[in-house]
Order: sequence, then C-alpha cells, then structure tokens
Amino acid sequence: MALLKFLFITICVLWLLRIIARLLLPIFFQKMMTKTQNQANQRYQQQHHPKPDGRIRVDYMPPKEKSRGDNAGDFVEYEEIKS
Repeated sequence: MALLKFLFITICVLWLLRIIARLLLPIFFQKMMTKTQNQANQRYQQQHHPKPDGRIRVDYMPPKEKSRGDNAGDFVEYEEIKS
C-alpha cells in the first residue's frame, strides 16, 4: 500500500512540474533573450559611436620617470683602430 501511495504522489508531483515548466519556461527564455539582445545592442552602440571632431583626448598618462642623467655611469669614448 505504501508503494502505491509513493508512486501516486511521485506521478502527481512530476505532472505538476511538467505543467509549471510549460508555463514558466517560455517566460524565462523570453526574459533571457531580451537581456541578451539589450547587451548586444549596447556593445554595438559602443563600437560604432560617431567619431569625434578632431579633438585629441588622453585617457591615461603614465607617470614621468626622473631623469637619471649623471647617475647612469661613466661614458668612455673610444676610437676604432683600423689595421
């Protein structure tokens, strides 16, 4: 008797899950497609925005290094000897 009760409850639960999935999955996929399309449109707009009118824009300037000058070491002049 317990086995029949278990099978009946299992079949009812699976049947309810199937009905709920048929109702909710299309809504879920529609939201996912809308989100993906919006992201693709945003990327397209960022890549194909109109060019600026000739002005130069600097986003990043690296920090300036201190000149080493005399601290670089001694420089020895040499002459090439031809034989």
